[in-house]
Amino acid sequence: MKLLLDENLSRRLVPFLQHAHPESSQVTLLGIESADDASIWQLAKDQGYTIVTRDSDFQELTLVWG
Repeated sequence: MKLLLDENLSRRLVPFLQHAHPESSQVTLLGIESADDASIWQLAKDQGYTIVTRDSDFQELTLVWG
């Protein structure tokens, strides 16, 4: 599983995740730190990421968009 850490989670976590979750990243590392939630959602969907966040925004999007 590829994880995409939201900007509220440190990019310094990514190296610790690589063994269990290869190809994981963080929004800042992908250059999309100023993107809105819908854009991050779409990128995650298109590239096979699972979003990891501390915000409730993405949980609400899950309820709306599935």
